[in-house]
Amino acid sequence: MKDRLEYILFISFSYLFRLLGLKAARTFACLLALVFYYLIPIRKKTVIDNLNIAFPNLSDSVKKKIAFGSYISFAISLVEILYLPWMTETEMKNSVAIENLELIEDKNKLGKGVILLSAHFGNWEYIAASASLQLNKKFLIIVKNQRNKFVNDWMNKMRTRWLNEVVPLGVSVRNIYSVLKSNGIAAMVADQRGPEEGLKLDFFGKKTSVYTGPAVLALKTGAPIIFGIPVRQKDYSYKTTLTELDKTNLPAEEEEKIKVLTERMIKYLEKIILEHPEQWLWMHRRWKH
Repeated sequence: MKDRLEYILFISFSYLFRLLGLKAARTFACLLALVFYYLIPIRKKTVIDNLNIAFPNLSDSVKKKIAFGSYISFAISLVEILYLPWMTETEMKNSVAIENLELIEDKNKLGKGVILLSAHFGNWEYIAASASLQLNKKFLIIVKNQRNKFVNDWMNKMRTRWLNEVVPLGVSVRNIYSVLKSNGIAAMVADQRGPEEGLKLDFFGKKTSVYTGPAVLALKTGAPIIFGIPVRQKDYSYKTTLTELDKTNLPAEEEEKIKVLTERMIKYLEKIILEHPEQWLWMHRRWKH
């Protein structure tokens, strides 16, 4: 019953935003951020704790500014996601300006597939849908299931509305491997906390568990890893520059290769976050273990 009620509320906002229009709905997102930062401070302690770890030398006032900016960014992303049923194919195609989009096509011609990585940054749902439409190529989207089954089904319906397919995280390794071996494109976000027993690396100067899946797949298949992280602009459009992760000069041992390649992923992510810290999703307990 709880899941059903949550879903009804979720869908109600979607229809409300349709009535308001996307421009007005984004303004409404600022009100949502105010409510959930000041009145109903969901995960606020987690956000502040994370910022204290990542930016120990910043003043409290600056960290609070980043924290509130993160709430605004997430609220805008949520509004945009809820508006997805009403977006046209052309609107989605044009939602992200992608510099050097040809990088994906050029690497795809090598015949080893492509691993497209993003992060919970800006609007991460837009990048895969927009890029696939611009290339007219299907991506296999690796997703983590939502707790609420109704919301989860709705989200996957939106993700597959145009060209893409989804595969749940956890049962997807064989499927992703097959996609890459058949020269397909696998898209995923890999910036959240990894398993407790997994590899731990420095992230903003403190050890934390990380996902090694992209590195393992890249090494097994020969697929290049390409980062595409959408940065929100002042006019609410998105821009990204595709960047291929360096796979040269790796150690001889397999475990060390995985470690070094994953370190390079983490360092690139850290660089992007430092440029626009308010656009990353700080609500996740990234340094839990």
